[in-house]
Parts: sequence; structure tokens; C-alpha cells
Amino acid sequence: MRRLPPLIGLEAFAAVARLGSIKAAAGELSLSNPALSRRIQNLEALVGQQLFDRRHQALRLTEAGRRLQLELAPALDDLAAAIDRAVGEPRELRLRLNVLPLFASQRLFPRLPELRARHPELHLDVETGGHGELRLGDAVDAAIILTKSVDPDLYAVRLGSDLVFPIAARSLVEGGERITAPEQLQRMTVLIHSEMPETFDEWRRAIGMPYLEPAAIDHFDSGPLMLEAAAQGVGVAFMHSHHLDDARDDRLVRLFDFEVASPYAYYFACRPRALRTRPVKLFHDWLVEAGL
Repeated sequence: MRRLPPLIGLEAFAAVARLGSIKAAAGELSLSNPALSRRIQNLEALVGQQLFDRRHQALRLTEAGRRLQLELAPALDDLAAAIDRAVGEPRELRLRLNVLPLFASQRLFPRLPELRARHPELHLDVETGGHGELRLGDAVDAAIILTKSVDPDLYAVRLGSDLVFPIAARSLVEGGERITAPEQLQRMTVLIHSEMPETFDEWRRAIGMPYLEPAAIDHFDSGPLMLEAAAQGVGVAFMHSHHLDDARDDRLVRLFDFEVASPYAYYFACRPRALRTRPVKLFHDWLVEAGL
């Protein structure tokens, strides 16, 4: 049988490759910097390849290192899962997930008890900053993004489709100067989400009024704040129909009856190799089955 490298060396390599730092990896593994460096050097000597370019304080994977990282991460995860099954004590699995606040609060979090019941060992570290696809493979393992199209280098699953609605305060349709026609938006402020910058343009073209210009356009990077601004009468928010339905806010109403398909959709996205790791695969399979 071919001799395998020591597991401690592979673990050390995987941690440094993921974190990009001897210091950070040593802290995670509760080792001193010199001890971790020796494990990496011993692994390089055993495989006969330099796995990192060492330049000043920076570490970069060589081509051999990148190939090893691609194959090693899911293999280590499978090994840990095999040990869990053998001893009957599943270890904690952790998924670093980027998700927009509105999707998280309206669609994901209400269903998380189902995920926890099915996979009690799976825990989520959640961040809600925008442009999560840019952080994949670095700060996060997977992301739920809102976009028109996904980078073809990523693995992605579309999570449904939707319509674009103008959403406004109920007072705007029940007051003395009710909004009843799109032309009245010319004296209104339109609210646009930074992840959906073309929603209003698509909507006015679809209804045959490409010339329609609002009094102003305000941009938000938070869906919940957009809905609250609309509820307070600050402006008319152009968002998805389910954003209104899931808000269950009696202060908000849909304006007009136009059916306009949104150019944007939510997607689950990750690096293709990440789907081979157990936390990402468990979350992905549950998400798709749940139909979120």
C-alpha cells in the first residue's frame, strides 16, 4: 500500500491554505507558528513538491498546492464524517453563509428549525453584506445572492422567480390625493435596492412608459429598511412581489395592476469544489428540497 502523509500534516496544510496565514492557522489548531511550519515542511518533503510560495510575510499556493487543496478539503470532510458514523457521535459542522437580510428574515430564518431538526450538527455563521459571490471561497463557503446572472465559474441554483411591484404606504392609495396612475410617480421618490439597480427601468419599459421619470431615486442596501421607508411614506419601493407578501405589513400596499417579470432572482451559489464538502452539501440539499 502506498504510504500516506501524516494526517496532522494534511490538516495543517488545509488550515493554512484556507486561511492564508501561518499565524491564523496555528491559532485555529492550537499550535505554535514554528510547529505548524514544520508540519508543512515535512509534508512538502514527503510529496516532493513546494506547496506554498513564501514571499515576505505572504503565503500563496503553488499550482501543486492548489491541486492538493482542491482534492483534500472534501476528502478530509468525508474522513471526519466516516469517523462520526463509526463512533455514532456527529461532530459539529459549520457553514459560513452570506445572505441578504430580507431573504434571511422572510424566507430562511422561519424555516431554520426544520434544518436544525434534520441536521443538528450543522451550524451557520451568517453575514449579511452585499455581493456575497465575491467572497466565495475566501470569507464564506456559500451565498444566497440576488442577481440577473451568475458567474459561470460558480455552481448556482435558481431559487424561484418573481414579479416587480411598486410598493407604497397604504395612505397613498386611501388618502385625499390617491396614487392611481403611473404618471403620478413623477412627483414621487422611487426607492431602489443596490442589488437590483435596474428594477424601475425594467418596470417602466414593460408598461410602455420608458420616459417616466420620478422626482428622485434613493438607493438602499437593505431590503428591510426599504420596506420601512415605503411604509413611512418616504417613497415608492420597487421590489419583488414576495417581499410585500412575506412582510405581512398592513401599512404597505401594491400600486397598479401591471404584471412585470423581474430580471433578478435569488440564487444559491458556491465554488464547485465547495459542494463536495459536507456542510455545503447538507445545506444545499435541504435548501433545494425546502423550495425556498
